[in-house]
Amino acid sequence: MMQAYLLEKTGRIDRNSAPLVLKSVPIPSPGSGQICIRVSVCGVCHTELDEIEGRTPPQAFPVIPGHQVVGEVVETGTDTTLLPGDRVGVAWIFSCCEECDFCRSGRENLCADFLATGRDRDGGYAEYMVVAESFAYKIPAAIGDVEAAPLLCAGAIGYRSLKLTAIADGNVLGLTGFGASNHLVLKLAKGLYPESKVLVFARSEKQQALARELGAFWAGGTDEVPPLVPEAIIDTTPAWLPVLKSLKMLAPGGRLIINAIRKEGHDVELLKTIDYPEHLWLEKEVKSVANITRADVRDYLRIADRLRIRPQVTEYPFSQANEALRDLKFSKGTGARVLVMG
Repeated sequence: MMQAYLLEKTGRIDRNSAPLVLKSVPIPSPGSGQICIRVSVCGVCHTELDEIEGRTPPQAFPVIPGHQVVGEVVETGTDTTLLPGDRVGVAWIFSCCEECDFCRSGRENLCADFLATGRDRDGGYAEYMVVAESFAYKIPAAIGDVEAAPLLCAGAIGYRSLKLTAIADGNVLGLTGFGASNHLVLKLAKGLYPESKVLVFARSEKQQALARELGAFWAGGTDEVPPLVPEAIIDTTPAWLPVLKSLKMLAPGGRLIINAIRKEGHDVELLKTIDYPEHLWLEKEVKSVANITRADVRDYLRIADRLRIRPQVTEYPFSQANEALRDLKFSKGTGARVLVMG
């Protein structure tokens, strides 16, 4: 038996401060092509909040959340090449059909049969988990377990977001929201586009201070006017106000990338105030980020290793999973959050 956190129903965290229930459940066994991992750490992601609060609910209950998983292979099924003792990670993409046009063209993130780790199948808020070997990634030796966990989602989805901006070195990049993903995007952009200046829009002064410390050209609040006009903006917030603000400040021909699996609805009425000439004209674009591919994860891990990109991390013992989620919900702290197994 193993200890695991179960999500048994959806609900708002401000009404239920402990949405995950710690229980003893059977250790899963790997089938053909699968591996069983002893989890060492699991990142805590805003998508878990979207699952818990019902914006992107699981297919069935109960489910074990968690999709930024690092651990050691302890058992393998048939037809596998990984060995016990190998250190691997698991990301948001749990599986896909591998046969449709999207999968065959390298866009498996858009597959109709895409299954997500920790939502559609059990994830890493547990002592052990099972996944297909083809959806696990060897972790570079120089990257520690705690450092690696946020790279698997916050880092990889940030990498995909940055690619979708299509910026060139020297272009001005804006980042709206400065949590687990965008603080890694800033580090990535500094490495890949050294001549580009990065503007950061964040609510908290601590986040703004961290952005400056990590090399942002400017950091301020969402309502502030930056000293430069961004050619692209990556929005990671759960709200709609930053979307309108971003569209208004974009340069002609600029692109807004929304890196959020869902938006919360508290300010959705703002969309009625969109003004075509002010927000959308002059060939401005809006593009969403939908999931990630395995190539995103593999490529980003290599780049993070080469550029020595490491996240700012707050560690929580496994016993404090609900506390970590509450802190994430109410924006306490900066950087990424990681559960560490005892």
